[in-house]
Amino acid sequence: MKHLSACRLVGLGLLLGGLGLRPVAAQQLGGRTVFPFLDLPPSAHLAALGGMNPSTRTDDPTMLYGNPALLNSDMDGRLALSYVAYMADIKQSTAAYVFNTQKFGRMGVGITYLNYGSFESYDAAGNTLGTFGVNEYTVGLSDAYTKGKFTFGATAKLAVSSIAGSRSLAGVADAGVVYKHPTADFTAGLVVKSAGYQFVTYPGTDRGRLPLDVQLGATVKPEHMPVRFSLTAHHLQQWDIQYLDPNARGTVDASGVEKKPTRSFGDNLARHFTASAALVLGPGLQLRAGYNHLQRRELRLENTSGSAGLSFGAMVKISTFQLDYTHATLQAAGSSEYITVSRSLDSLFKKKDKSTTPSVPKATPDGARTRYRKVGS
Repeated sequence: MKHLSACRLVGLGLLLGGLGLRPVAAQQLGGRTVFPFLDLPPSAHLAALGGMNPSTRTDDPTMLYGNPALLNSDMDGRLALSYVAYMADIKQSTAAYVFNTQKFGRMGVGITYLNYGSFESYDAAGNTLGTFGVNEYTVGLSDAYTKGKFTFGATAKLAVSSIAGSRSLAGVADAGVVYKHPTADFTAGLVVKSAGYQFVTYPGTDRGRLPLDVQLGATVKPEHMPVRFSLTAHHLQQWDIQYLDPNARGTVDASGVEKKPTRSFGDNLARHFTASAALVLGPGLQLRAGYNHLQRRELRLENTSGSAGLSFGAMVKISTFQLDYTHATLQAAGSSEYITVSRSLDSLFKKKDKSTTPSVPKATPDGARTRYRKVGS
């Protein structure tokens, strides 16, 4: 059956996610996982929605990185290319393509490449040995199947990290489900992301855990209102994601005693949520804004937060092309620029075939060629 592969991948992803829940629950986030780049939003659309979103259903193929169950018929035949300029020489490129099959359901292919630039290499005596490169990438295949109001989807990926010729490899799976209301503009999504296993480690290092993340979100556009709202709860497998820097300076009271920051229930709860809104000005124009509280708290400077955790973007359709742009602030010291260009390849090829196909005179019922003559002659 055409949905068999999707169901199997969903089951595998949920199984791997369930196996990873207990060990992760006792850990903090930063620096405790391998392949942390899997958490980075690879496209302008996802970055504008707070960096994660399992429920926004559009025609953008890169949304399969938010939730493979977001694959839908509007994405069929569409190719999206994304480019992200981080700070310094760090660049990320992504390509995503979605197509439909009769046997295996709707499928998507995604490739993400992250390049950290070149670094100087030295020996123990300080002599230069030239330069070396650092890069990471993933290659993935997604499959989705729709049954009534629900769409089930999964992605199987190979993740590779390379430093100066040494490599680490991991198998990664994403699995999710999306509910779409039959009449209202409302969708809800659940996804288990980055469940998997590190097959090959760097020389001299121990096997690590992948950045598992269980997300639940909803997207709604109220009737007669040109705004689409999204709210996403993430890291549901782990309650305590609040980090307190032991070296951070606390406040000094009147008696001169320093008081270190303490854990806050409200702050820890807020770190589990991202919120976003998209102003829909027409089929070819949108303005977007997102807020990620976890990112704001973890990437703030000591004395100010600046615009950390905030993202602003826009979508414009020009002819057959769709252009998405997002400006996301990592911290007061820097920001990231996201650009995504997409279009339908099916319409491109169909248009080409139509223009190159020679016209053939139609035959009459008796087999004779149709004759053309001027009206009135």
